[in-house]
Amino acid sequence: MQATQPPTNAPSPADPGFKLPEESASPQDSLPQTLPDTATRPVEVMPVDPHTLPVADTSDRDLAIGGIVFLILISVYFFARGAYVHHLVRKRVAPSSAGNAGWLLFVGLGFLSAAAVLAIINASRFLTFAVTGPLVAVGLVALVASLFIGRR
Repeated sequence: MQATQPPTNAPSPADPGFKLPEESASPQDSLPQTLPDTATRPVEVMPVDPHTLPVADTSDRDLAIGGIVFLILISVYFFARGAYVHHLVRKRVAPSSAGNAGWLLFVGLGFLSAAAVLAIINASRFLTFAVTGPLVAVGLVALVASLFIGRR
């Protein structure tokens, strides 16, 4: 009988097929041995005026996500308005006053959530007094009016 020879390209049993890299004496050996000319100079810090910074642009994706979140909140507020009206009618408030209080609650929550969603979408652009101030003011006035009308 003749013994079969293993193929010539097969690794020998003593050869693992890979070699570990040689370890250096210290981690500093792998770093470059020359310093750039800027490494020893002091760092200059320029003061930044926040009014001269460019306003960040809001992407369409952020606006779409914010719009969807706002619509979901509005639909939740619509059902909360109905529950609030039903609660006031059960407390013997006139149905017309309860309906008005419910709509004021809906408007107040809608304006406050619009301010919050705009501030989350792009704070540098929408979180200003000119944009957020009127939204929060109308929302708070509507919520306070809702509570007072619901007491009658």
